[in-house]
Amino acid sequence: MARTVIGGGHLIRVLALLAVFALVVIARPASLCAAELYRSLTIGGQIEHVVVPGDFLSKLGARYGVSYEVIAHDNGLAVEAVLKLGQVLKIDNRHIVPDGIDDGLILNVPQRMLFHFADGELEAAYPIGVGRPSWRTPTGRFTIMIKETDKPWIVPLSIQEEMRRAGKPVVTVVQPGPDNPLGHHWLGLSLPSIGIHGTIAPASIYDFRSHGCIRLHPDDIAALFPRVERGTPGEIIYVPLLLAEHEGRIFLEVHPDTYKKGKVTLEAAQRLAIERGLFERIDWMLAETVIDRHEGIARDVGLEGS
Repeated sequence: MARTVIGGGHLIRVLALLAVFALVVIARPASLCAAELYRSLTIGGQIEHVVVPGDFLSKLGARYGVSYEVIAHDNGLAVEAVLKLGQVLKIDNRHIVPDGIDDGLILNVPQRMLFHFADGELEAAYPIGVGRPSWRTPTGRFTIMIKETDKPWIVPLSIQEEMRRAGKPVVTVVQPGPDNPLGHHWLGLSLPSIGIHGTIAPASIYDFRSHGCIRLHPDDIAALFPRVERGTPGEIIYVPLLLAEHEGRIFLEVHPDTYKKGKVTLEAAQRLAIERGLFERIDWMLAETVIDRHEGIARDVGLEGS
């Protein structure tokens, strides 16, 4: 259990509303897409988690929205470590909130986060699972076209062929129930062949494992489902490099460029810093370390912080 006042099922959403920092986030790297401003919001924080039965690193990473390798590193553990009951883990899951529409959903693929806005306010944010590199989640604007509970999974022909090549039994339809990978809730999008849905494999959240769809933890999709309607707009973006300033402190958040859409480099970060007049205030040796590690956490790289 987490040593906070937050209920487990809504941890990420509440942390979003009680954001620890208010950061002014700056442009997307020119190598990936056009420059664009970000909102002055972050989610998450630096917390402690007390290990309970059933906890393991990848499960915690999926629930908190942080790589399990980062949790292991920050706590001096091996990535294959077996956790002990009562063990206290330090978890830093701070993320920068991208700019975009004021009402609807924003999903940042490399960040593996979904942000829900209503009337210009951040309502909630959730970790997500996205498409594997060989079966990518597409980017672009969309609207929610379908809301459905306990939807049968009509297995696409492409996935049937994948089953056939792998020597597995070819399944054409999976009825609602414990074996249905869509879980209990389905939000069908105007983007072709994908949707936002629950999962029967919660540990797969915050990873690149799907066939392009967006997976949420069952508790999170259950919370989001009644808050959106058919016609709700959204956008899926691909932004792995974010830079931010807050009260004299400068933060850098870097994710792996899993889809190989553009290089996440020190030079890209330096271009962003020059655009915002921050170049002279950054510890570039530390920034280079953050880029090399691409942990996906907002890290302080300002000279003042150093």
